[in-house]
Amino acid sequence: MPEQEATAFAATFDSMVLNVGHALLGKEQVVRLVVGALLARGHVLLEDAPGTGKTSLARALAASVDGSTSRVQFTPDLLPSDVTGVSVYDQAHGTFEFHRGPVFASIVLADEINRASPKTQSALLEVMEEGHITVDGVTHPVPDVFMVIATQNPIEQAGTYRLPEAQLDRFLVKLSLGYPDTEAALDILAGSAERDRTSRLTPVVGTADVAAMSRAASTVYVDRAVLRYANGLVEATRADPRCRLGSSVRGGLALVRLAKVWAASQGRNYVVPDDVKELALPVLSHRLVLDPDAELTGTDAEQVVADVLAAQPPPNPGL
Repeated sequence: MPEQEATAFAATFDSMVLNVGHALLGKEQVVRLVVGALLARGHVLLEDAPGTGKTSLARALAASVDGSTSRVQFTPDLLPSDVTGVSVYDQAHGTFEFHRGPVFASIVLADEINRASPKTQSALLEVMEEGHITVDGVTHPVPDVFMVIATQNPIEQAGTYRLPEAQLDRFLVKLSLGYPDTEAALDILAGSAERDRTSRLTPVVGTADVAAMSRAASTVYVDRAVLRYANGLVEATRADPRCRLGSSVRGGLALVRLAKVWAASQGRNYVVPDDVKELALPVLSHRLVLDPDAELTGTDAEQVVADVLAAQPPPNPGL
């Protein structure tokens, strides 16, 4: 990526973040990560308490991209065909016609994904990894720009189904919004008359622009020393005795892909070790399965990743 193109990339990236930020006040870092995940062709899992703006963030991003969007409210009685679509027999022509489900959109909001049964959750496995759906032996591709933003509430566990590790691994990042700071909260309260802040957002980029930015970000240079550092973090999670299962290779790929976008968003055409270090926590932590004994002592995945980062020195500049 030429330096001039990196500068233009950063300007467009900032405009997307600013547009989403009009609906989600005081959460710029989280917004940057979500926009970065979109350009890295990844998916986002938002886990937080009710009323923190998870759905608003997803809707704001969808409103900022001039593409098709859909929303699926996951419930215990939701069927896989309600997500992917179903083949319906056409009596007039004597053939089956495929009726596409809500997953055939550029940005799909899977609200409260952990309320659906494992069978319905698994309907997203193929499309999140491979970009297409197979129904009755026929493969149907989704749009070139495709992103799933899933939300889940970790507080209300009654009637929910824990996401399996295979599905968690397909999310590029897992994020928590948290509550806004005092000033942002006052701004939100001052605008209480406006029920939906996302309704006044207009698109700042089209799907063709998003696809072009994704292709441009993939050309950002990553030195082999930085790749070795990223891989070292991933391998360290597997070797940690507190983990029953460490990060997969997919986790390392996700870390490098997002680091490329992160570098371009700052006007650079090369990745530095600090990019990898800054992104390791949201990219790797949800991929770890802790040993039960470690969980009993109060250890969580975020602590493991933080310890791995502290123990793995980044490469020196120029090496």
